[in-house]
Amino acid sequence: MSRTVLGSLRDFVPLRPLGHAEARRIAELQAARLLKLVGLSEPPVSEQVIADLPRIQIERVRLLPVSGATQWSHGRWLILLRAQEPATRQLFSAAHELKHILDDPFFDVLYRAIPQAQRGPFIEQVCDYFAGCLLIPRPWLKRAWGDGIQSVPGLARHFGVSEPAIEVRLSQVGLAAPRRRCDPSSDWTPPRTGGSAVYHRLASALIT
Repeated sequence: MSRTVLGSLRDFVPLRPLGHAEARRIAELQAARLLKLVGLSEPPVSEQVIADLPRIQIERVRLLPVSGATQWSHGRWLILLRAQEPATRQLFSAAHELKHILDDPFFDVLYRAIPQAQRGPFIEQVCDYFAGCLLIPRPWLKRAWGDGIQSVPGLARHFGVSEPAIEVRLSQVGLAAPRRRCDPSSDWTPPRTGGSAVYHRLASALIT
């Protein structure tokens, strides 16, 4: 795969502060572009889509105290996943962490207009939204719904994701009542300066 994939996804990002609606719209555009670049037009979206991206390595750690973590190290992005969590949760965490990677070069610009107390939850919501768009794209979900797959368990099997992820995505595309994806408390750690950005989420705050 071309080494310009991440760059092409970052091309969607305007270099100015983003509000909630625009940040979500850009996340959805990035997810759709990635699926197009890898030639996927139907579910499921496997972890390999992320693992095959240039300079990205996924590793599982049994004693990791968080569900997912991302760090730039030795010339590549290292995504760590909590090994004992369900495969569907690990997949969602990997997609979530990919959005952190995409946003990293523009972090100080994109989110500076968000009050400090709200910034962590805001960024987490955007990353979760990106993960949902990548694993359960809006057009695919509507097509599956139209084809008669309308139960949450059936859709979860169809897309290879968790049932809670399907429930949230159904509400986001207008096929079900709204439901929040994340715990309202912040579980996000902002990046450290000096080129060693680290992002992570607490395992207890995620939906399995």
